[in-house]
Amino acid sequence: MKSKAIIAALAVMIPLGNLSAEEPGKDTPALHLEAALRAVYAAVVHCQEEGYAVSAAVVSREGVLRALARADGAGPHTVDSSTRKAYTAASLKVPTQELAELIAHKPQVQGLRDMNERILILGGGLPIRIGKTVVGGIGVGGAPGAHLDEACARAGLQAMEKELPDSDSFPDPR
Repeated sequence: MKSKAIIAALAVMIPLGNLSAEEPGKDTPALHLEAALRAVYAAVVHCQEEGYAVSAAVVSREGVLRALARADGAGPHTVDSSTRKAYTAASLKVPTQELAELIAHKPQVQGLRDMNERILILGGGLPIRIGKTVVGGIGVGGAPGAHLDEACARAGLQAMEKELPDSDSFPDPR
């Protein structure tokens, strides 16, 4: 009798397990592969033009890797750092540099660093938005400074804007 009750409870819960306020539907904007590829390429090229060998990654809103590019000569660690920065920006929906500054000024939020092993709170990650919806994140790692990683990530965002309808990813502050 007890096993029938458990099975009945699971049968009721299974369909509900897929519901989520953030779950994409047919009207939810999505990050397409072409845009992701354009972004990582543009970010790596921008950094190369500045003399930096980096990796760039784009992840979906769910944190799934969509595109990754590693420049010739980029350190092996840059693959992981760029992917984790992209994940952090997509997951927390803010630029990773803002998170780094928040933690520096408010030590009580240091726990953000340890939320999970994929979080990396260093500058160089930006959320990707279509309208007000975060559809992913871009991260760059390997330049000699977080502000330089972020500049390359921003170049990637600008390159993908033509692929994103109603894009307002992260306006250039200049």
